[in-house]
Amino acid sequence: MASETEGEANGADGGLAIRVVPGIGGFARDEWEALSGVSRGISETPYNPFISFDFLQTLEESGCAVRDTGWQGHHLRLENADGSLLGAVPCFVKSHSQGEYVFDHGWADAFERAGGNYYPKLQAAVPFTPATGPRLLVSHGQDPVTIRSGLALGLRAVTEKLGVSSAHVTFAQENDMDALEGAGFLRRTDQQFHFFNEGYSNYDDFLATLASRKRKALKKERREALSEGISIEWLTGRDLTEAVWDDFYAFYMDTGGRKWGRPYLTRTFFSLIGERMPDDVLLVMAKRAGRYIAGAINFIGSDTLFGRNWGCIEDHRFLHFEVCYHQAIDFAIANGLKVVEAGAQGEHKLARGYRPVTTQSAHFIAHAGLRNAVADYLERERREVSRMGEYLDERGPFRRGGPELSERSSSKTD
Repeated sequence: MASETEGEANGADGGLAIRVVPGIGGFARDEWEALSGVSRGISETPYNPFISFDFLQTLEESGCAVRDTGWQGHHLRLENADGSLLGAVPCFVKSHSQGEYVFDHGWADAFERAGGNYYPKLQAAVPFTPATGPRLLVSHGQDPVTIRSGLALGLRAVTEKLGVSSAHVTFAQENDMDALEGAGFLRRTDQQFHFFNEGYSNYDDFLATLASRKRKALKKERREALSEGISIEWLTGRDLTEAVWDDFYAFYMDTGGRKWGRPYLTRTFFSLIGERMPDDVLLVMAKRAGRYIAGAINFIGSDTLFGRNWGCIEDHRFLHFEVCYHQAIDFAIANGLKVVEAGAQGEHKLARGYRPVTTQSAHFIAHAGLRNAVADYLERERREVSRMGEYLDERGPFRRGGPELSERSSSKTD
């Protein structure tokens, strides 16, 4: 596969070469699947379905993450002198800031009002997916610190070689953040809400950790959500038929069209995901009067359930909370998963047993003036995110003496 551009990872040990390829097809499947976090059991890094070869290939082949949608593949390969793969970064040249969930529109506006061109920019991320995971991917058997450093320096070198305004690494893990900060990237923090399974046997075990008033409120909410003859089904594997995808896509388009104006994912995307990753997908579907009326798609990692998209064609009180949050907790407990990541934003998740966690991103700004202004802003923003996290944590539903978590940053790794 011919490369789109080539360049040296300046500062990396041994003069390792960075090569850029315009699609996931620039990697052999076995090369990609030997990277950290990409396959189950290959490394100590927990499996993350969003950086799997199949997920990224599906985004490209279904027309979701392509040049025409403003997501031109620009994936980095860190190679040895013989061309063997040492590490990689899933990366895109972006002509806008949509589908990222870490908002830099204000930076773009300020730079362009000052006469600069903010777009195009580089985005190291999984498109349309606000889930923390590995971004600087290390081939099995390589030294992680050395390779991550080479990839971080390589990403900066590619940014400068292309002459784009900036590079952004979103929803990164802490070990990636260390390498990126060492290469001159700025740290940004934000907040999500995650459920932590403290070894519960069932949902009632979890409820027992809540204050009495909160416990009663959630029981009532769950009863009312299903009170109009609604039942819930978990669909995965062979259950994911084309008819099911037709129903779910109708929900997705209805809700996505009202929220975002133009939903990001195509109908083909869901068919391909169901074909290629059936055991990594959980659809929680609500049925009434013999037909599906609402649903949520989740992806299953080695220790985490990732909640993604929801939609409905009938409005029922509390049904969104039941399908997206309560059922996810039920599934995680039943299957021994440690965490439920319920997507971006949403303080309403707090009352339902989800806890505030810190998410991380890293940003390299080429223009010195813009970089200094962003650095000042991020310092103040980090203080506010930390303060708000403490405030929200104190107001959670857990009774005094309930579960204490020593570390709740979603950027940590095992």
